[in-house]
Amino acid sequence: MRTVVGLQARQAPAVEFVRELLSDGYVGEVLSTTMVGLSVPGGVVGQPNAYMLDKANGANVLSIAVGHSLDTLSYVLGEFADLSAVSDLRRPLITIEETGEQIVKTAADQIAVIGTLTSGATASIHVREAVAGGTGFLWEINGTGGTLRITADAAYPEIYPLTVAGAHRQDEPAELAVPAALRQKWLPLTGLGGAPAGNVGRAYAAFAADIDNGTHTVPDFADAVARHEVIAAIERSAASGERVKA
Repeated sequence: MRTVVGLQARQAPAVEFVRELLSDGYVGEVLSTTMVGLSVPGGVVGQPNAYMLDKANGANVLSIAVGHSLDTLSYVLGEFADLSAVSDLRRPLITIEETGEQIVKTAADQIAVIGTLTSGATASIHVREAVAGGTGFLWEINGTGGTLRITADAAYPEIYPLTVAGAHRQDEPAELAVPAALRQKWLPLTGLGGAPAGNVGRAYAAFAADIDNGTHTVPDFADAVARHEVIAAIERSAASGERVKA
């Protein structure tokens, strides 16, 4: 049975563009990559998102912000071979925006991962929430010949519009325009622009094309299992303090 899962950042035009740039040798050999992201800014959260503060609900910074960011990194650069992780709860009280009520937070708000990709590249991810004034999303891919820098307003590459910049030698990164062919790949969806539904729509369109053409371009249930296996490895490492196989 054909399946599709919600790892829709893979369908973001900017992510496809980064894959093309790497394939064309823009950075040379990839030596390392670093991601820094912020999921919930400050100490206030809207009532509709309060459920994400309870670890028992399973929807939190690790499974959502880290999960989607991690998947984007792995889709572009390959999987982790092994990793070390730290998970911590640094801000256990959060204010509900609509009521001013302070509620106890049980889900971790600091997740840091460092490890080695199967390619040999060094990789690090640090996603945090409930901090003031932090960088929304910054992802660098550093190579022997250049650097790519992908930025957004928050650590949700599946939702927020991504900007791509590149540099060679000692130059400062300059914005690189995502080709129109990628932005307009699915013409009926171009009106969605940078809306949160944009990449979901592109995933559905690609899934329909896969069924028609016998191709396999969208993530399926096996991809979701693989992502959760890495999330489980992060949890094991954070609990044991040891480096683990991913």
